[in-house]
Amino acid sequence: MRIVSGIYRGRRLQPPANLPVRPTTDFAKEGLFNVLSNIVDFESLSILDLFTGTGSISFEFLSRGAKEVTAVDANHRCIDFLKKSAAEFGITNLQAVKSNAFVFLKHMVAKYDLIFADPPYDLVGITEIPDFVLDSGLLDNDGLFIMEHSARYQFEKHPSFFQTRAYGSVNFSFFKKS
Repeated sequence: MRIVSGIYRGRRLQPPANLPVRPTTDFAKEGLFNVLSNIVDFESLSILDLFTGTGSISFEFLSRGAKEVTAVDANHRCIDFLKKSAAEFGITNLQAVKSNAFVFLKHMVAKYDLIFADPPYDLVGITEIPDFVLDSGLLDNDGLFIMEHSARYQFEKHPSFFQTRAYGSVNFSFFKKS
């Protein structure tokens, strides 16, 4: 797994084999960030990455100059890997938080310009995540929420839905506060 663009372009993330994750493919990441480069200014973004896993998306944002990233995952091995990788890259604006994403959303009071979520595709209640995130109060008024999911989920009828992009078996649904 590699960082596809920015100041860390080409650097490899080498997570331990025993992490319970499904990393976003390089193809899907490249597509996502091509879309984002046309709609956001990375340098001004404060980002929340929920269900971060290996932190691949967090590192992509940081590589493109994001102001700060908070990466949340319930698995301590994922958080340990993020902290170790950030230290190896010399990254100081990544906060890795071990927490259940839903608990974090209920108790955090910070505001984010962009929230990204990559929940397990078989997570019970996955279709409720957009409402949970958008109702949490953590997304800035002009903010953007992006959720990665499989093609079996459709969000076009959600009142805050903006667009969906598909890259192979990976889908990204975009939401703006309505």
